[in-house]
Amino acid sequence: MRAGPVTPALLVLEDGRLFPGRAFGAVGQTFGEAVFSTGMTGYQETLTDPSYDRQIVVATAPQIGNTGWNDEDDESARIWVAGYVVRDPARVPSNWRSRRSLDAELVAQGVVGIAGVDTRALTRHLRERGAMRAGIFSGSFGPAAELVALVRAQAPMTGASLYEEVTAEEAYVVPAIGEKRFTVAAIDLGIKGMTPHRMAERGIEVHVLPATATASDVYAVAPDGVFFSNGPGDPATADGPVALMREVLRRGTPLFGICFGHQILGRALGFGTYKLKYGHRGINQPVRDRTTGKVEVTAHNHGFAVDAPLDKVTETEFGRAEVSHVCLNDGVVEGLRLLDRPAFSVQYHPEAAAGPHDAAYLFDRFTSSMSTALLEGQRA
Repeated sequence: MRAGPVTPALLVLEDGRLFPGRAFGAVGQTFGEAVFSTGMTGYQETLTDPSYDRQIVVATAPQIGNTGWNDEDDESARIWVAGYVVRDPARVPSNWRSRRSLDAELVAQGVVGIAGVDTRALTRHLRERGAMRAGIFSGSFGPAAELVALVRAQAPMTGASLYEEVTAEEAYVVPAIGEKRFTVAAIDLGIKGMTPHRMAERGIEVHVLPATATASDVYAVAPDGVFFSNGPGDPATADGPVALMREVLRRGTPLFGICFGHQILGRALGFGTYKLKYGHRGINQPVRDRTTGKVEVTAHNHGFAVDAPLDKVTETEFGRAEVSHVCLNDGVVEGLRLLDRPAFSVQYHPEAAAGPHDAAYLFDRFTSSMSTALLEGQRA
């Protein structure tokens, strides 16, 4: 933590609730949707996850910053959170990979945060009232009534189209590690760096394409499979990616989607999406894989969900679809799969950076679907 006088700061929620604290990171003001993340570790991966674009993240773990900031664990080229709220930031980081403190990195990237907040009370408030618009103000700021008005003037997350803000500007390739077995076209809706790495570990050459990619762009790389990534915002706004996914489904190319990509598959199959009260965020969410009966502890970051029936198989334009995974906390749909085409998705993050590795098998399931498709093509 910085030395010297304490700079006052204030977290302001749209319902008028105020949480005082002290400046952490850059001094100034910022706005976003206040959400909480239950992970006890992995704050660096959280802060650099593009899915957190325009969100003020509240860390429920009381102590944050103990391991500092290193140069290896970033999930993208920058911090994406709109602001960061912590209770007790580490004064001195202690980890052999640390290069600087979390506070210093927030300052360097201009990210406004607040420390000394009663994050337990704040989390309980958000659980009861739901995720909501918020602002962090540090240094000098006006009366509370004016600050609440500023927060309420911000656009809500519902209806926000954000995936084009975070996508790559141009295509790039992540080469296979070891012998190349497959080629995958990955649509970047806010992709985390670990995701193509997990595929590369399985012999996949990953062509990461911007969110604006067309079917011609996708099939120009001659993919054995197509992947749709995680990303921020309201999936109801993503008409372009939905149209692209529907074309992939028509062609029968093996398909895998995670998080935002899962919501895109839901829409492509004709299901609706809706905003959760406060979402799932953290690395300790229990999910049941209904195809095996196993319970996985999984990493999540989503505020929207797919509205699909849990109790039956649904007939769609692309064949029969069913819910494959369910959250054990609240029954939210966490996975979909087609029974007549090689397409499936999950709402959570099997790349697990940071987080448990219970769901890593899903990348193997994707490679198996590509292997099967190639064998069937050879027989034909």
